[in-house]
Amino acid sequence: MKYDADVINRMKRIEGQVRGLLKMMQDDKECRDVVTQMSAVRSAIDRTAALIVTKNLEQCIRDEKTNGEDAETLIKEAVNLLVKSR
Repeated sequence: MKYDADVINRMKRIEGQVRGLLKMMQDDKECRDVVTQMSAVRSAIDRTAALIVTKNLEQCIRDEKTNGEDAETLIKEAVNLLVKSR
């Protein structure tokens, strides 16, 4: 799968969030603030994973329809990937 600029940019933002989180920890910031930032990072990763799975599933279904095959298995795999990521 080729990852587009949107996904790459999201991952760069997440990388920045993680760097900020590490700095917060090194600066002995409050637990509440650190955990809040951790939750933001986790949420950003979850949304990015969902975007990747969605785009991949969309392309796979198009390919399956073109080839005249059933996309049900692909859909089940995508749902399982999303469930595993949580």
